[in-house]
This record gives sequence, C-alpha cells and structure tokens, in this order.
Amino acid sequence: MRKLMMAGISASILTAVAASGASAQDLIFPKGEGAFSWDALEEFAAAHQGMEGQSLSIWGPWREGGDQEQFVTVLAYFEDATGIDVQYGSSENYEQQAQIDAAAGSPANITILPQPGLLADMASKGYLVPLGDDMRQFVSEAHAAGDSLVSLGTYDDPDGNATFYAVPYKSDLKSLVWYSPDNFADAGYEVPTTLEELFALQDQMVADGNTPWCIGLGSGGATGWPATDWMEDLMLRTHSPEDYDAWVSNDLKFNDPKIIEVMELFGSIAKNDEMVAGGAAAVGTTDFRESPLGLFSVPAECYMHHQASFIPSFFPEGTELGVDADFFYFPAYEGKDLGKPVLGAGTLATITKDSEAARAFIEFLGNPISNEIWMAQSGFLSTLKAANTETYGNETLKGEGEILLQATTFRFDASDLMPAAVGQGSFWSGMVDFVGGASAEEVANDIQNSWDAIR
Repeated sequence: MRKLMMAGISASILTAVAASGASAQDLIFPKGEGAFSWDALEEFAAAHQGMEGQSLSIWGPWREGGDQEQFVTVLAYFEDATGIDVQYGSSENYEQQAQIDAAAGSPANITILPQPGLLADMASKGYLVPLGDDMRQFVSEAHAAGDSLVSLGTYDDPDGNATFYAVPYKSDLKSLVWYSPDNFADAGYEVPTTLEELFALQDQMVADGNTPWCIGLGSGGATGWPATDWMEDLMLRTHSPEDYDAWVSNDLKFNDPKIIEVMELFGSIAKNDEMVAGGAAAVGTTDFRESPLGLFSVPAECYMHHQASFIPSFFPEGTELGVDADFFYFPAYEGKDLGKPVLGAGTLATITKDSEAARAFIEFLGNPISNEIWMAQSGFLSTLKAANTETYGNETLKGEGEILLQATTFRFDASDLMPAAVGQGSFWSGMVDFVGGASAEEVANDIQNSWDAIR
C-alpha cells in the first residue's frame, strides 16, 4: 500500500501541513477485521481499477490534532483502493484561502466547506462543479433526512435555478439534553420522549424543590450563542422546516409573531428564577463551559443541560459517560406534525477542480467505509444509513449517531447561516439583553433593524 502523501496545493498549504507535523499513515484497521463494511470497499476498489498514478488534492478544515489525523486514516483507505496519490492541506484561515485559490484558478480538486453560506458564496462566483442529478438522488436516498442534506448542498441562483454542489460528510449534533442518571433515578424522574413530557418534567422538578436547568451564555466575545441554539431547537419544534428556512433567509422577519413566540418560550425557562440554577440573573453571566457543572454538584444544582455533543469536554475530570452523565434527544411536540427534527452542523464536500479522481472521491464519501473508519475513532457522527453503527468507538457516539439516523429533518445552525452582523452579532447580544430583562418584542425589533441595515 502507498503511504499517504501530505503535500500542499499552494505555498500556504505546504506551510500549514509542515507546521502540523502530519505524517504518512498506514491502514489503521486491518482489512477483514471488525464490523466494517469491507465488501463495500472491495466493490468500490473493483469499480475504480486503472487509476494508479493519478493525483488528488483536498483542501479542508482539519488543520491539526485528532481531526486531521483521523481524516488522514480515512484517506489511506481511498488511496489503497484506487492507487490515487492524495494530497491534503489546510491552514488557520482555510476558508479565505479556499476562495483565494479558486479566484486564482488554482484550487484543490476537492474543497470541504464548513457551512452552506460559504458554499453559496463560492457557487455564485462559479468556483464549484455541479455534481449532477444522480449524486443528488443518492444523497436524498442514502442519508437520514436526505432531502434536508440535499438542500444544504444546493445553491439557488438569482434566476431560480437550483444546482447541487456538495455531499455531506461528518455531522455534529446539537439537539441533546444532558443529565445525571443517578440524579434522575434518586428523584424518580424518567427521560421524556415528547416536548410535552419535558415541560411536565421541569414543572415537576420545580414542585419537588429542584432546579430543572443549568444555562450559561458566557463565551467571551461570542457571549450569547448558547441561547441561539435554544432558539433554533425550539423553532424546529414549534414551526415548520419551511418557516425555519424563511427565518434564516429573513423572508420570515425576526419580529414576526412566530419568532417572538419561540423567544418567549425560551424565556419561560431562562427568565424564570425557579427554572435555572442561580436564578435568571446568572444565565447571561455564567460561562457556557462552567454551566454543566451543576449536574455533578452534591446536591445537584440542576438536573438538565441543553448543549451540543461536544460539551462532555467540559465535564469534571473522570466523568464516565453513560454512567455519571448521559443524554437524551431534545424531543419534539407530540401534538404537532413535525417529525423528529435535529439541529446540527457539519461539513460539505465539493469539487473545485474537476477530475476523474475528484469524482471517485465524492463517490467514496458515499461508501460506508469512508464514515466507519472515522466513526471507530472519535468526534465523527454519520447520517449515512449504510454505515454500520456498531463501528462507533463508544456507546455515546453510537447513541448520538442513532439520533441522527432517526431524524426526519436536519437543519444547520441558523446563526451560522445568517449574515455575520446578525447571526454572530445582534442575535447573540440580543439574547443576552433578553435574558437580562428586555422584552421579546424589543429584542426582535432590534435584531430585525440590524438585518435591515445591511440590506
């Protein structure tokens, strides 16, 4: 087998790769062992004979540490199956560099993008290669919430033409509630399966003299963003996916009654002293990294914490997931016909310089092996139905992955899709003002005014 070549596609990439200390890697899991989809890999290899000696350059977001090392292990299987020499690179400002290289006519064959907003910007400038109807259909059928993921990879031009440019790869999950199983068991609480049950549970906790939630919005210059995640999850559970999309594009105004309703629903928790640890006054000032610690205090300061799949990184040292802490899906209303919506994020793989090798790689990302090799390590969740969930490296990842597979709707973090002045500006700060005492109408009007100002 060839070693994976870590070479750059431009001087900036060469510098970044050299600085990362990345090294060539062999196959990390021997073929034929474990629960991996080896037959699918063999079929892929048989269908891509005669590609030895071709080259493929990939530009992506994984710059250093575990994510880059794990992506490299995935690339090794692609190179082994095809004989294609793979070159991967990244840099601290990789998003800007991707556009600079594309504008100069020297992009990578494959560019992996972090969000649909950047995809739309690059597609509008003609930097992306259409993937065609067959690949669009494959993503629709092969992925959980496939139509939602097709939408993320599609750009609608000003003339109303919809073109499919990107396939999903590596998802992140935000629709989670973390809790202590011991605390629930001691108090006789059961994990809710509907939003009605969740609201009844929090009311029961208050009646028992317990505090349901820990919430912290502090994050330095990004203070406020955890509240936008709450808003987005509640929006997907209160109104339709189409309303969510219209909100993201500002076709549904921020001061529309539907949005104000959702903000007030969040306020019924975050602005209620009985509902949150430390009282409402603590919500806006508590650092998000410290906010889940109340789950583990004795006695417990709170019983639930709404946060994404990354939050265990900030749990007390020695916390055993599945024992000391666990999670459940932030449920949907039983009384609304909205399915099982999931809020998350992820990356999208595009072709920025067409070649036979680039097409082969896009196809490879639909092969279960391309997901399973990373799933078996850490930090990777898959929406690909064919990927074997038994390959997940631990039960926590497996449980999160199963939530993704059961999703009927997948939507990207709204604040990341809105103009930066809104999504990372007035929306963040407005939610801090809201928990600090401002009314939903005041905050919604201020955010809408900030959006109008950039039009």
